Amino acid sequence: MSNKRFSKGVAYYDIFPYLCSANNCHNSDTMSILTRKYPLWSKGNPVKESLFAFVVVVMVLFFLQPFGISEYEGNKLLLSLAFGVVTFVCGVVLEGLIVVPLQKHVKVWRIWHQASTTLLEVLLIGLCNFLLSCYVFHYPVELSACLELLYWTLIIGVIITILSTMISYQQMMRGQLDTLLEKTTREQEGITVTLHDHRARGDDLSIPLNDLLYIEAQKNNVAVCFIDGDGLLGRKEIQSTLVAVMGEMGDYPNIFQCHRSFVVNLNSITSAKGNSNGYTLELGGGLATIPVSRSFVPKLKSFIS
Repeated sequence: MSNKRFSKGVAYYDIFPYLCSANNCHNSDTMSILTRKYPLWSKGNPVKESLFAFVVVVMVLFFLQPFGISEYEGNKLLLSLAFGVVTFVCGVVLEGLIVVPLQKHVKVWRIWHQASTTLLEVLLIGLCNFLLSCYVFHYPVELSACLELLYWTLIIGVIITILSTMISYQQMMRGQLDTLLEKTTREQEGITVTLHDHRARGDDLSIPLNDLLYIEAQKNNVAVCFIDGDGLLGRKEIQSTLVAVMGEMGDYPNIFQCHRSFVVNLNSITSAKGNSNGYTLELGGGLATIPVSRSFVPKLKSFIS
């Protein structure tokens, strides 16, 4: 029986924010965050992203008419389109001439790389739109005015960069995790694992790997919890240890030790709740709940990325 019916892709959209929120990463300093690997495999099309920026700029300038546009005597729509085109061209050119070549030469693209290029793009757009403003409104191109603009653009750009980078990071990691788990579920369809009972007359337990929920250490035994043939929670104790169990299932990357007493099948997680002290995972659509200790969170993050 496959546990795909629990919509793992949707479920992991619930667990990832807990792993990346500021409250739950209090042991990580700023440098550790900036040096975290930034996934590029799911990065959007730069032309589409720049086109989105174009639409946003045009709508904001045309409908809100800030920065003196309301006093412009010419066609305000054409003026808004002009600023939008500058924004679009800057985004495409920067991506094509700087970002993409850099990504090919940098072995590991990290958050600080992405943040730096995003901030550079904001500054470039600000500078080019400043020059367009000088041309349209017949302002003199003065160094002091340009520096003041760049100063305020930098301040606003830092905020935009932080929000844009972290939102994109979470979205990409969610997509990466979803793809990873869907891939392992497909690969493990039809695979049956056998967990050995080390008692003299113990019965080994064989179950479909995708039906395994978690395994819990209990003194000299382990309790194996799984989805039975009726779709309910099944449970069986065998004489073994978590170390032995992990050894028997070492070929399956989705089998993860989340606590000193628990091993979980990551494919079975449907939601998560937690804080800086740890997390609680809901498995199998609510069939079971297990803890994740804080000390195992870094390993889980490493698995995802």
